[in-house]
Amino acid sequence: MQTTADSAPGALVWLRRDLRCVDHAALYHALRRYKKVYCAFVFDTDILDALPNRADRRVEFIHKSVLELDAALRELAARNGVDGGGLIVRHGRPLQCIVRLAQELGVQEVFVNRDYEPDAIERDQTVMDGLRKVGVGFSDYKDQALLDRDEVLTQQGRPYSVFTPYHRAWLQKLDGFQLKPYPIERHARHLAPLPVGQALPSLADLGFMPTNLQGLSLPAGAIGAQRMLQDFLPRLHGYHETRDYPGVKGVSYLSVHLRFGTISIRRLAALAAEQAARGSAGAKTWLTELAWRDFYFMILWHHPRVVTAAFKPGYERVQWDEAPDLWEAWAQARTGYPLVDAAMRQLLQTGYMHNRLRMVVASFLTKDLGIDWRRGERFFAQHLNDYDLAANNGGWQWAASTGCDAQPWFRIFNPVTQSQRFDPDGKFIRRYLPELAQVPTARIHYPAAMKPAELAACGLRLGVDYPLPVVEHASARTRTLMRFSFLSEP
Repeated sequence: MQTTADSAPGALVWLRRDLRCVDHAALYHALRRYKKVYCAFVFDTDILDALPNRADRRVEFIHKSVLELDAALRELAARNGVDGGGLIVRHGRPLQCIVRLAQELGVQEVFVNRDYEPDAIERDQTVMDGLRKVGVGFSDYKDQALLDRDEVLTQQGRPYSVFTPYHRAWLQKLDGFQLKPYPIERHARHLAPLPVGQALPSLADLGFMPTNLQGLSLPAGAIGAQRMLQDFLPRLHGYHETRDYPGVKGVSYLSVHLRFGTISIRRLAALAAEQAARGSAGAKTWLTELAWRDFYFMILWHHPRVVTAAFKPGYERVQWDEAPDLWEAWAQARTGYPLVDAAMRQLLQTGYMHNRLRMVVASFLTKDLGIDWRRGERFFAQHLNDYDLAANNGGWQWAASTGCDAQPWFRIFNPVTQSQRFDPDGKFIRRYLPELAQVPTARIHYPAAMKPAELAACGLRLGVDYPLPVVEHASARTRTLMRFSFLSEP
């Protein structure tokens, strides 16, 4: 078989949700073991062709990150005196693209960082089988999680289903070795030159068009991730006090960078652990949030059925409502509950939603409107820039009370009191619902309670400028308690 490679042992690093060339497990192991290492990324048509919108912020974010990664690999090689580096980019199905590329390059092994989603696991198994048929090895490594699969188990050797004891065990195992970065630079001289004629596709070549990503203050790539991290560090120590308030710049906004691996989870956890050890309450809380991320990866890997089924099997007996009108009101941000509607507008306009608001809108859909959590999970999958199956599934099942360590079914968020508590001045609401800008702060959380004279004074016409509530919370709460009442039966 004729190939473009010479006789030196070679490897191919197939990047997926790990778009960086620093502190990268698969890249480190390939560079350490082989004299010639290529890097490749596949724009997966199995995923892209299923997207309903040709203007998808995530595709644009990935594309920008891929372009930056190509330049970063070239720079890494140049710094180490090598005429190599760069990224091979393909557009197609991974099985065909990776197997064909491995043959063309004459590599002995393909290296990846492992994924935990059922479809990704099946994809990797299919590619591994295809590579084996042509005599090429396949190795995967832990990179997107700090502790994964069976690394944190109960004393009985079972996976945890409650976060608090998992977190304690996770902290005990999270030592300096787990947080140590992979020294890529030390072995970068083994980066191989790209094959002749390699060109990076444009966004249009992939069949997609630009979005409003550039105007969202969401820089892509590893450089963008570093910029956002530096912006967050001065706020880190107050994270525990500000993280629940969507009108305040309190969170890191790094979730999309963690999702696509443009920043290393080890770096963030090491930073948080160091500051927590020095007494930073904000860093301690942030480290706990990173533990939740590992927890949901672990749950998905051990219980892949949660993708379409309740973690608690008995909760499959819950009878959800179809309620097409209520669904449309929620999806189109016109429920008549300002915090819910502002959160949904944030999602639709930017592809981002504050974590506290994710809980509020999920609780509202499942507990106030009585609609199946799976519909909300799929809606988030379509719109969130940082959509991650493990965390999103875990969060939705938490809100619906069907998941592991979920809120009790009888605990039902009141969307008005949540608004009063976490957006007390209505700052966030006014940002996304300008039609309520003139509503007094005392009334902005529930305009439906305003008297005609109050409405006239601020020029608001309920049912015209802003919708009336689609449900009455107290009545909806009663229906939810009845919906779940079979769980309390002897």
